Amino acid sequence: MALIVQKFGGSSVGSVERIQAVAQRVYKTVKAGNSLVVVVSAMGKTTDGLVKLASEISHNPNRREMDMLLSTGEQVTIALLSMALQELGQPAISMTGAQVGIVTEAEHTRARILHIETDRLLRHIHQGKVVVVAGFQGISSTGDLEITTLGRGGSDTSAVAIAAAIEADFCEIYTDVPGILTTDPRLVPEAQLMDAITCNEMLELASLGAKVLHPRSVEIARNYGVPLVVRSSWTEDPGTWVTSLKPQERSLVNLEIARSVDAVEFDTNQAKVALLRVPDKPGVAAKLFGEISRQNVDVDLIIQSIHEGNSNDIAFTVTTPILKRAEAVAAAIAPALRNPSNPKSDEAEVMIEQDIAKVSISGAGMIGRPGVAAKMFATLAEAGVNIQMISTSEVKVSCVVDATDCDRAVAALSNAFEIAVEEQHSPLSTPHSVLPTQHSHPVCGVALDMNQVRLGIRQVPDKAGMAAKLFGILAKHNISVDMIIQSQRCRIIDGVPKRDIAFTVPRMDGETAQKLLTQVAAELGWGEVVLDNAIAKVSIVGAGMVGQPGVAAKMFEALAQHHINIQMIATSEIKISCVVAQEQGVKALQVIHAAFDLAGSEKFVVPA
Repeated sequence: MALIVQKFGGSSVGSVERIQAVAQRVYKTVKAGNSLVVVVSAMGKTTDGLVKLASEISHNPNRREMDMLLSTGEQVTIALLSMALQELGQPAISMTGAQVGIVTEAEHTRARILHIETDRLLRHIHQGKVVVVAGFQGISSTGDLEITTLGRGGSDTSAVAIAAAIEADFCEIYTDVPGILTTDPRLVPEAQLMDAITCNEMLELASLGAKVLHPRSVEIARNYGVPLVVRSSWTEDPGTWVTSLKPQERSLVNLEIARSVDAVEFDTNQAKVALLRVPDKPGVAAKLFGEISRQNVDVDLIIQSIHEGNSNDIAFTVTTPILKRAEAVAAAIAPALRNPSNPKSDEAEVMIEQDIAKVSISGAGMIGRPGVAAKMFATLAEAGVNIQMISTSEVKVSCVVDATDCDRAVAALSNAFEIAVEEQHSPLSTPHSVLPTQHSHPVCGVALDMNQVRLGIRQVPDKAGMAAKLFGILAKHNISVDMIIQSQRCRIIDGVPKRDIAFTVPRMDGETAQKLLTQVAAELGWGEVVLDNAIAKVSIVGAGMVGQPGVAAKMFEALAQHHINIQMIATSEIKISCVVAQEQGVKALQVIHAAFDLAGSEKFVVPA
């Protein structure tokens, strides 16, 4: 029938009774005529218990010894599950990551998979055995044969990598929820189960904190075309399919560290509209984009910079043929955006720029690799290309540049990331990252990230190379950057044009990033580096929002109706993110979820 990989998480194998229930499910699948590899996590809270033991011995335990310790958790589960299957009369064999041939980097506690030696695994499958594999672990490629672990979500990563290596028909991820939901059911009990979602949408949601699947596992599925289904280990419900288009042929060597960028994309049919000095208060973005939606103006990128005084800037790009309509809408609404706290202030100024192009790099391998965006910025700087706008997502980084720089930028990026000419895309080729899904809604899910902080750097010189230097420093210290916003307002200080840059980083990296950037601020001509810990990021995701002007307006209007001020906006083709005050984060998630009618009648209870 089919060759299937099944993965069961810690809660699914948390007791002897649960392990026996998993054995029954596996046995039933085999009896239906399928061949099976089962990947398991450690039982319940075993890993947490092992970490606690280590912390009682050492405040800073050796990473090699941590791998040695933590890898024992899965070994307990594989042995017990194999015994349970044998008790049912089903031939089974347990194998550690090393025995199954999962070869990784020699990087303890966070290794990436290089390749999987499948001969032994396939031999046992052909003998009719269920192979029960310890997830989360492997063995280093060095001659020392060091035990390594893959980091958080490592069992998901193991399962999908094995599925790719043995060309399984699909991979089933069993967990404690019924599938992938439209948002976190602990915050919105009415969250709805999705039937299907694309890998690109799932990458965005997973990286935003939807913990059902780890982004690394989705990245492998996308790169190798592995169909995934997320199901509850407690029921027989069908779950949620995670789908991707058939990818280009890829080598299974360097499985997780192969090139991170798949394509260079460009669009020369773009123009920019910016409104400077709009009031920093709830409802401004809703008013602007509500009118844009009513005039049926389709917007591509949207950014809202951090506030300066009591105002900020909003900029967006449109295709050149509709620029006149977009300009008319912006000009008509600008007087209504006069700052009421200062009636004598200038109206919001409309700034138009026609001769621009959008240049992007795309690929699932960018996740968790801080150096990719930094490399893009450095490459553009070396080519003498200045960046006017930046938009980031998990699968794409886009920069707006001068149209005359487009060819040079594309050539430089293609060379830097080793992308062949045929792998470059203009918009006419419909890049795979924006293909529509089968959802009835343009938005498939809403996510809240409370684990980020914002850094703002005032008065950064507006010249090629600044973004490269800034984000290169962070990449060197392994600090990942999420949203990046460059203000549209330009100030001339001592004859030098300067702009503000703001970006978000993981909360745990905030103070380190501030310290690193403050140390070089004077040398590089920057102003103050400001850290804001009290933010939350709420995002909507959906490939169906492409070409639908009203989606952003609906999101902004929902926030405005509940007096939630938007501090920053950043968009990609399939995601719109807003930074709001931390104390309003949960409320923002709830009102946006309701605004897009994503709530179902069923309430999901998350197992404790």
